[in-house]
Amino acid sequence: MMPDKSMTIIEKWKVKLEGSGIPVVIGGHASPSPRGVGYSKNQAVAQSSGTYLCFLDSDDVMLPQRVRLQHEAAVQHPKSIIGCQVQRDPPNSTKRYTRWINQLAPDQLLTQVFTSNGPTVIMPTWFCSRTWFLHVGPFDEGGKGVPEDLLFFYEHLRKGGSVFRVDHSLLLYRYHLYATTHSVLETTIWTHRVHFLEEQALPRWASFTIWNAGKQGRRLYRSLTAANQHKVVAFCDVDRNKIKKGFYCYEDAQVCGPSREGSPTHSWKMQPPAPGVQYRGRLLCAPHGAGPGGQFATVGVTALVLLRLSRLLEIGTAVRPALTGSGPLSHHPRVLQGPFFREEPE
Repeated sequence: MMPDKSMTIIEKWKVKLEGSGIPVVIGGHASPSPRGVGYSKNQAVAQSSGTYLCFLDSDDVMLPQRVRLQHEAAVQHPKSIIGCQVQRDPPNSTKRYTRWINQLAPDQLLTQVFTSNGPTVIMPTWFCSRTWFLHVGPFDEGGKGVPEDLLFFYEHLRKGGSVFRVDHSLLLYRYHLYATTHSVLETTIWTHRVHFLEEQALPRWASFTIWNAGKQGRRLYRSLTAANQHKVVAFCDVDRNKIKKGFYCYEDAQVCGPSREGSPTHSWKMQPPAPGVQYRGRLLCAPHGAGPGGQFATVGVTALVLLRLSRLLEIGTAVRPALTGSGPLSHHPRVLQGPFFREEPE
């Protein structure tokens, strides 16, 4: 018997469900320690036989019409993970996160895949065909601390999958301190997010700007590979104190000052926008010696992308990268324009 009495609960429900004509298959393993969420989900898929898979966490509640509405969507979108809107319980828990889950526009289901919130349709709402699930591959079975849903979601996108949300509230999504999601460290999520960013976005840019010259912006810079650090042509921020400081020096740099030609840029001179640069009155910090007179104007070529870990500002048509490869990410004209990195919502 499991310490949390899960098997006892399952056995009781088996009697009730089979009494109503619903077959129940119970699996397990001989390991002395828990195998993790990924293993459990993979076993559930292996032990089932349906054409479609509808996921539901044991602490959540499926609302009426969920299967019907998501099945209809899955038939129309065979290579998509189908999600839905949710009701939070308790109602006031994680307000901003719940709003983010429910109110993303259809195009933002792709443009915001890099955010710290995780998949743009949350795992407890997932519905997809068995064929597509097997094509993407099983969940990671690394056990406690592994964000198996995020890793599967990234692989789904790599293989050309898309995302669709049924705009009806079809799940009661419960929040409590014992949820498995709390076992995943923020640093683990950060590492996977930066890797996916460097894999999917940065190879398409010759240069880019980091929006946020504070702790989070510097953390992003330090997390990048040396090749991608070299692409950072400017930091951008609204904090006048950072501008007054006059420079930002990467802590691990060998030299703090104007970089030599061909060497990585580790020092930036802070300055207001150059004449002709329209940026809603915000202050910019450009690389020391970025152009004639150290002006920012020469930076805004193919990548005037203002990356901030809490928000990537919409800047109209300034960024229309010619993405390569396959799948929705590579063909979406605004994939790198919407909010990019976000801070944890609650």
